[in-house]
Amino acid sequence: MLPEGGFIWPHLALRLSTRSAYPFQAERRNMLIDSLWGGFWAASMQFNPLPTVTILSMMIMNNVAAGGQKMLLRGAVAQLAGVLISWGLLGVAFSTTITPLQIYACLPMLTLYPFAVGMVCYRLAIKLAEHKRTLSALSRTDSLTGLLNHGSWKDLLQLSFEHCRKNNSRATLALIDIDHFKRINDTYGHIVGDSVLRQFSKQLKDNLRAEDLAGRYGGDEFCVILPDRTLEQAQDIMERLRQVFCNHLHDNDPALRVSLSIGLASYRADFNDASLWLNEADKALYIAKNTGRNKISLAAAEVFPDPA
Repeated sequence: MLPEGGFIWPHLALRLSTRSAYPFQAERRNMLIDSLWGGFWAASMQFNPLPTVTILSMMIMNNVAAGGQKMLLRGAVAQLAGVLISWGLLGVAFSTTITPLQIYACLPMLTLYPFAVGMVCYRLAIKLAEHKRTLSALSRTDSLTGLLNHGSWKDLLQLSFEHCRKNNSRATLALIDIDHFKRINDTYGHIVGDSVLRQFSKQLKDNLRAEDLAGRYGGDEFCVILPDRTLEQAQDIMERLRQVFCNHLHDNDPALRVSLSIGLASYRADFNDASLWLNEADKALYIAKNTGRNKISLAAAEVFPDPA
């Protein structure tokens, strides 16, 4: 039985799992057969304490790692079946004598195998954490532009509002609309329209600081929170962005020129909640869109007076 269990079966198990249409299920089946062999060899060694504990504990560790409590119970049943097969073939016997050779033979397994299992579990935990971070990032970003999506940006707007109110700090909110975007889609097609959105998103990232929070508000509207920026500073930043984008040569059609309408509103202490702040920026954007477009408008309470 030693050649079959110790030399032939491992190679056969590898072949079965790698050639199976469902490798994971095949490997779990192989582990149950391993448990069967473990029970068989434990009984064949007359349940000598040290090698028995070494073999069965390693297999229990495997089963728990692969399938939790359910796999543990199934593995225990397989081990019991192996014990019964051994007793049926070789008879029932017990031995409690432990020799130095047995100790030295078991020490490598008792030290190295748990280390190997621990490393596998650690690497799996690292991969799961990476996948979790990736999924979290995907759930927060707009798939087309790579900017924050509507919900995530609104959450950050609320946090920014609370920060300004608590610390009496300043920040400016910008709402940006791509002028006549529907006409671009109708004239050039949605592929060009998507390209315009992606290009504008790139321009946003290139012209903003790392701490500025840009998102896609919806359709052809974008939103930016500019922490620690006065209205004048924000206006300069948005004007530079507007000019850069208006002069950009689009790959799909170099003759295409796209303009922006932008509304700005700075944080004010009299805002009771973040929605009022956003509403002020929205009103400013409405003014820009209805007074010629391709311009920046300020919230009504913040229009700079004309010099005398």
